[in-house]
Amino acid sequence: MTEIIRIGVATSKSVFQLHGVDAEEQVVLRRKLRRRDVLVFFARQGPTRVGLEACGGSHYWARELSALGHRVELIPPQYVKPYVPRGKHDAADAEGICEAMSRPRVQRRLVPIKSAEAQAALMLAGLRERLVRQRTQLINTIRGYAAEFGLVAAKGKAEIGPLLRRLQSEAAVPEGARVLFAELAEEQARLEAQIAAADRRLMAWHRQDEQSRRLAEIPGVGPIGASFLVLKAPDPQRFRSGRDFAAWLGLTPKNHSTAGKQRLGVITRAGDETLRSLLVVGATSVIQKVRRGTSRSASPWLLALLARKPPKLVAVALANKVARIAWKLMVSGVRYDPGRLAAAPATN
Repeated sequence: MTEIIRIGVATSKSVFQLHGVDAEEQVVLRRKLRRRDVLVFFARQGPTRVGLEACGGSHYWARELSALGHRVELIPPQYVKPYVPRGKHDAADAEGICEAMSRPRVQRRLVPIKSAEAQAALMLAGLRERLVRQRTQLINTIRGYAAEFGLVAAKGKAEIGPLLRRLQSEAAVPEGARVLFAELAEEQARLEAQIAAADRRLMAWHRQDEQSRRLAEIPGVGPIGASFLVLKAPDPQRFRSGRDFAAWLGLTPKNHSTAGKQRLGVITRAGDETLRSLLVVGATSVIQKVRRGTSRSASPWLLALLARKPPKLVAVALANKVARIAWKLMVSGVRYDPGRLAAAPATN
């Protein structure tokens, strides 16, 4: 019987497509399986390499197939796409996965398999993200409806409470609208309570994780940002440098260079959007303290950059530096030393 050296698996909710090759790179397996038959099939197969596109559900299958003795590789979808033949169907996807597994460049970018406990913690982080998005949407809804009756408020979620109270006492607001605004206020209160509960759970996780506590010492990171860095970032040892880690987060500029001329554009915005946003927001908070004169540990580099660049651009640059510092702390296991940053000379 021909030995299969690689099997690419295109997953879905109910139907899985398999594509396998032998040592001569000849196709020896093309098969479609129902979900219930996948583990039965692989239990009968000898140990081999199995590739899947990295996604939330793929980690479950990776754990199950690893328990059967197979070597499972989770490949980022962007590294599979170049090897997918024309057309969009499961067989082409499985073939593309199988082909991508053979490339050394792809092998250096495999996604680590998450444990069930790690996915449970990520579920908590995802829950908080969803609640925060819903709160933002609700606040914008309240502001929009209030503006229809001539009432506006300053920016910030802290201003919504006073706005809702004004809406209940304003004579220009009809009684029917007041009832609806009261229901919106109740919905906002429920969301705030749910976010507070999620934050408490996240803080409890943060306090018991040594790496998260170390990362929280970096100015502009904080407990939430530190927790998300530990939960969402892959193994830091997989990155060759802090710059590679910042590039994974999407905090490095796009490169459009050609003919020996360097042209750098806006940041790539690759990687996890929430994690990148937390770092930029944290950097903005640090910059605000520096501009108000309430920060005692502003580095010469940051002061020099603020003197010649817009604050928003400086916030992204500072977020990039924070990402590099975080990578170094995760790799080395040391604690953050504010003295090293303060003593650094101002550079371009």
